[in-house]
Amino acid sequence: MLQGGVSIGRYFGIPVRLHWSWFIVFILVTWMLGAYYFPDSYPNWDRATQWGIGAATSVLFFASVLAHELAHSRVAQAAGMTVKSITLFVFGGVSQIGQEPGRPSVEFRMAIAGPGTSLLLGAAFWGIFFATRHSVEPLSGLAYWLGYINISLVAFNLIPGFPLDGGRVLRSILWWRSGNVRSATRTASDIGRGVGFLFIFGGIALIFLNRSYWLSGIWLALIGWFLDNAAVGSYRQVALQDMLQGHTVSEVMSRDCQVISPSTTVEQTVNDYILKLGSRCLPVVEDGHTLGIVTLNNVKSMARELWPIRTVREAMMPLDKAKSVGPNDGLSKAMQLLNDEDLNQLPVMEGNSIVGMVGRDNLLSFIHARAELGM
Repeated sequence: MLQGGVSIGRYFGIPVRLHWSWFIVFILVTWMLGAYYFPDSYPNWDRATQWGIGAATSVLFFASVLAHELAHSRVAQAAGMTVKSITLFVFGGVSQIGQEPGRPSVEFRMAIAGPGTSLLLGAAFWGIFFATRHSVEPLSGLAYWLGYINISLVAFNLIPGFPLDGGRVLRSILWWRSGNVRSATRTASDIGRGVGFLFIFGGIALIFLNRSYWLSGIWLALIGWFLDNAAVGSYRQVALQDMLQGHTVSEVMSRDCQVISPSTTVEQTVNDYILKLGSRCLPVVEDGHTLGIVTLNNVKSMARELWPIRTVREAMMPLDKAKSVGPNDGLSKAMQLLNDEDLNQLPVMEGNSIVGMVGRDNLLSFIHARAELGM
């Protein structure tokens, strides 16, 4: 969902990035705290203290968001799921988890871990506030705001609309009762969309009814728009996974693979295979042994002037480094791998031999046919 960003290290083996939009909201939060909140609440502070505490509070706020996401991710890791990254962006944070939870109990634990962490942080910060309010005012001021914002995050995230944490808790309960994850996701997503529309209409109303809060109105409407899109996208993803459930790669793969010799030039490969036949991924075979595969990306990565003199052997990806699936692997795994690696086709391996190819077009045709048949 969120590509790119600035890496800020790995925590529990999980890469953490800052999306470019994070810098915008970091500046806005720091400006709001340093220019308005702390001057209004603590007018006796000098400007350097107000801005310094404002910047420190903003950093700790996003550290709290990161802790919230790490809590989700650690529960996912404990359940055997792969967490690929965490990205902090304009609306908070998002954990990219490799697959949907397999059981409603795992979903519930993952969902509740984030708000639970924010609740503990809020209580800890308020504890610091009460302990220092008569002695170290800058620390108490920082702690009070962080306690308030963490508790506010708990209240917001527990709204029962998917994909918010509260919506995931609701989905886990509906899933547990019905045994149908797709139906549970649809219900939770519909509620999530309803919440999103309420935010959008509330934001628009705020803009027109009270012009002094126009910025808050725009922000509220943007959050609503984000929730609506996230709810729709999340349901589609689960619906696709459900549609592919129980079906294997062997049902859709292409078995008549066009193979190519390693001595073929890259230019000949482009003219005779890629342009003429529409092939995007070709097994490279010599004396009956598969050496690797050559893809459109392999060709594109080579300078055009080298195409006539370089061979496929020089351009190909060796077989041991190529991503692949087996004929008995699930279609969900194939789709996940195609999306994660940004590939168009995958070789289907049986032992050390390529027995077919599966691509996005195969999956899309399968999904389209099942959708038309109402399956």
